[in-house]
Amino acid sequence: MSDFPHLLAPLDLGFTTLKNRVIMGSMHTGLEEARGGFDKLTAFYRQRAEGGVGLIITGGIAPSLRGRLTPSGAQLSFFWQKQRHRKLTQAVHEAGGKIALQILHAGRYAFHPFAEAPTAGKAPIGRFDARAMSGRRIRRCITDFAQTAALAQQAGYDGVEIMGSEGYLINQFLCPRTNNRDDDWGGSSANRRRLALEIVRAVRGRVGQHFIVIFRLSMLDLVEHGSTLEEVITLGLALEQAGVTLINTGIGWHEARIPTIATSVPRAAFSWITERVKKELSVPVVATNRINTPEVAESILASGQADLVCLARPFLADAGFVAKAEAGTPERINTCIACNQACLDQVFQGQRATCLVNPFACYETELVSRPAARPKWLAVVGAGPAGLAFACTAAERGHRVTLFEQRPEIGGQFNFALRIPGKAEFAETLRYFRYRLNAAGVTLRLNTQATVDMLAGFDDVILASGVRPRMPDIDGMDHHSVVSYSRVLSGEVTPGGRVAIIGAGGIGVDMAQFLVAAEEPLLQDWLAQWGIDRAYQEPGALMLPHLPKAARQVWLLQRKPGEPGRGQGKTTGWIHKAGLRQYGVHLWGGIRYSHIDDDGLHIRRNGESECLAVDHIVLCAGQESERGLLAVLEQAGMTVHLIGGAEVAAELDARRAIRSGTMLALRL
Repeated sequence: MSDFPHLLAPLDLGFTTLKNRVIMGSMHTGLEEARGGFDKLTAFYRQRAEGGVGLIITGGIAPSLRGRLTPSGAQLSFFWQKQRHRKLTQAVHEAGGKIALQILHAGRYAFHPFAEAPTAGKAPIGRFDARAMSGRRIRRCITDFAQTAALAQQAGYDGVEIMGSEGYLINQFLCPRTNNRDDDWGGSSANRRRLALEIVRAVRGRVGQHFIVIFRLSMLDLVEHGSTLEEVITLGLALEQAGVTLINTGIGWHEARIPTIATSVPRAAFSWITERVKKELSVPVVATNRINTPEVAESILASGQADLVCLARPFLADAGFVAKAEAGTPERINTCIACNQACLDQVFQGQRATCLVNPFACYETELVSRPAARPKWLAVVGAGPAGLAFACTAAERGHRVTLFEQRPEIGGQFNFALRIPGKAEFAETLRYFRYRLNAAGVTLRLNTQATVDMLAGFDDVILASGVRPRMPDIDGMDHHSVVSYSRVLSGEVTPGGRVAIIGAGGIGVDMAQFLVAAEEPLLQDWLAQWGIDRAYQEPGALMLPHLPKAARQVWLLQRKPGEPGRGQGKTTGWIHKAGLRQYGVHLWGGIRYSHIDDDGLHIRRNGESECLAVDHIVLCAGQESERGLLAVLEQAGMTVHLIGGAEVAAELDARRAIRSGTMLALRL
């Protein structure tokens, strides 16, 4: 019997059947607009279809020029645009899958001067003032959605998803926050939901009854002046009558100041609202957000919270997610850690998406692992992310690999990261690498300090020895109160109640979180901390946040002027800063360090001298490459390659480390 009977059960939609309850959610990859991008996108979706997913939903495609997210954003409005989509749908069907096109009108979130919205104005995250839509423009928009759906059907898609959440155009019409109209499209709840219903009716009228129509319904807006629970349910019931096949869950507007998909968000943190809405509806309802393992998905379905689950980034991390669950080997799944570093952060910078834990994602036609032409004996020194990625990939290609690690466990800096509250997912990556090492036949030698003599018989040596903390030049650095971040995170040192952190990059921010948050919060505590009301008493489901109690008093310091925390990931940096403020962390920039003595850390701030009377001073002031073996190996005439932190000791970057290890393994 399957370990995941609910997850793998087919779903009969009347006119068609989904082979399981897993939907690959919409993700914009950046390939949609790139030259030759559709060929790469076709390979990307083909792999996911081969991996067993029941239904794929594409990244958002605009129904009009005004609806594009960016000036060059993807659009499907004309017959001549269908051809490249046919190639994509054919590939998915050949692989045994189904695929739906997401139709997305950006509204005031558009990054171009032709933005339009129900009411004129600029979004908090926007650059352009949107123009208020006339009645004629609204009617044209409805026609545009229907035309795009018809073209999608002609291009071979099995359905469409109408994007009605996350603060895009339809969502903007639904909420008083962005709809101040006094005509038939604004004012009352009935008028505000009119656009959503007219679009669905028009789409259903064009595509007929034997075509999947999904509506992504914003069940929690998480912004002021959002929808009420009654309005959400009323719209859901009306959407059923209008002819939708499925209702997908949307959580939060992009401008909401509440995290919804970052790694610090508890798994399945929002399935409770899907369950609540599902009780009122008869069409199948889909749960979303932070569902990254088959175990979590199965639990949601088995408990009746939803009829299907929608996973997006987990299919970047592992195209074979469903097939591995079906085979009863979930330990083989490369789990999404919800870091956003290589996917969303990349896309928002106009770059192609990929995945921190899976560099092959969106590079399926460019990064291809083939058997090695001449297998070699390879030694890898260091079992951090770079060394692990290299060892596994090289061994899978046929090389004979021995991995040396001086510590008693693999993981390197990942072992520090997973100790940070909100980053426990990093343990999943190490579990995955342990499986791969064993399956690929890598010889693993833990508790072993590699020497020149040990490495002498190998064809090539790969130095993945990582980094060591950089020691800043401050008088008194030898004081007993001064400790490195590695000593704290390893458990060697337990800091006192008052701590100053020197360095406010990614490590400094993580260290501050580690020092103030005693443990991973339970779901109810996390919801309360961010002001999410499960009782849904106010529009948008907001309430006053319940600020957590800090385990310590912490100062996060940096030399650079301005508040610490800038330069972090676009989609997660604000979350880290907001979380630290909740704990009362002092975020100070423009600091000049004088000296350290028994009284504490002496600094100059805003032109004034002061002393922070702290128990400990934690150094997070950057890293230096650990290359102790390099010179002696080269003197011995060995062929040496540097990867990861040993190659570049910038801010700790697991994405770069894993990618550099993988790329070298593909070249040798």
